[in-house]
Amino acid sequence: MGLRSRLFALTYDRQLAKVEKAGLGEQRRRLIGGASGRVLEIGGGTGANLRHYGPGVELTVTEPDEPMLKRLRRRVDAEAPETAVVQASAEALPFDDASFDTAVSTLVLCGVDQARALGELRRVLRPGGRLLFLEHVRSEDPGRARWQDRVNFLNRFVACCDCNRRTLASIEAAGFGVEEVEHTELAKAPPFVRPLIIGAATSP
Repeated sequence: MGLRSRLFALTYDRQLAKVEKAGLGEQRRRLIGGASGRVLEIGGGTGANLRHYGPGVELTVTEPDEPMLKRLRRRVDAEAPETAVVQASAEALPFDDASFDTAVSTLVLCGVDQARALGELRRVLRPGGRLLFLEHVRSEDPGRARWQDRVNFLNRFVACCDCNRRTLASIEAAGFGVEEVEHTELAKAPPFVRPLIIGAATSP
């Protein structure tokens, strides 16, 4: 457990506080409202999505990082005690094939091996299961995208992720059929991480 990971977990909610109030919280609510059945959320962080799940959901949340996991477990105990919490990375999910109806990824695919994580999500989702995603991505504007490339080293240092990933293309390349996608922004976030996609895709 390194100092950097402890500091990141300690400051994560404060880093996102303005962004949550400016619209991210509502975006989470709209996305999570589509989750049903047996649900797997990867990279649960400090548990910002917990309050948005409906009562009929059987929820499992994974988180690989120990400092984040401690905060997640405290929040689960307080807000959603029936939730199962599992320490696991998105690239190596310890679940049987076709064992979930819905998978949720919010601000996670920017910081993992996308091909491996999406392959794992496809594996653990039943055929026809849904992947719900909310991810900051590479801008569709070429000039802004080049700026993201230039400052990505800084974003990686501060936020432990990449700000210039073509995540929608990765979802499609993994074999998911994109049902719907909204191209929008993370209001009040630094400009180079504002481009955002919110949507749903179906597992084959």
